[in-house]
Amino acid sequence: MSSAPDASADSVVTGRAPAVATRKRPKPGERRVQILQVLAEMLQQPGAERVTTAALAARLAVSEAALYRHFASKAQMFEALIDFIESSVFGLINQIGEREPPGRARAARIVAMVLQFGEKNPGMARVMVGDALVGEHERLQARMNQLFDKLEAALRQSLRDGAVHADAALAPDAQAKASAALAVAFVAGRMQRYARSGFRRAPTELLQACLAKVF
Repeated sequence: MSSAPDASADSVVTGRAPAVATRKRPKPGERRVQILQVLAEMLQQPGAERVTTAALAARLAVSEAALYRHFASKAQMFEALIDFIESSVFGLINQIGEREPPGRARAARIVAMVLQFGEKNPGMARVMVGDALVGEHERLQARMNQLFDKLEAALRQSLRDGAVHADAALAPDAQAKASAALAVAFVAGRMQRYARSGFRRAPTELLQACLAKVF
């Protein structure tokens, strides 16, 4: 194998500093995104146990101290994942609301969207059902509970408004509440089964047939 040229000798002749191969450092925002992406990837491994900051740092090939330059704690990392889940889900709910009139059809599309979101993002599904939050700060589970409460409220509103717009007793308040509660229980159950089956049982399995029974 031939030897590499002597960069230091070249600098003496030309007066230029020797070229040094440097790895471009990601910007602070980019590093935060990278940390969250790797955390989500680790969560979506079937049978994955509680993710530690040591394991996360090793996966990123950085020190734990480097993680804490971007997040004050692991709880803050999970909060950022929950922020992403919330903004994604409710952003899509708003889009459905702009295209679909209120009623059972809109509610069914919302349920289908949430299940499809979980299926495409297995790590996020584990966060949503709380499996990934076991042993973490209790405020994280409280935030996920709030997300499901907001989802139930959106479904209840759609069903109630659908009854008004149809000028028929499609879903009076009591029935809207019951249907929305049943729909959220269906979502949570399907996501839980998905996570605990090692992501083998798709949450959208026989979806249309199930939605016909829920709504």
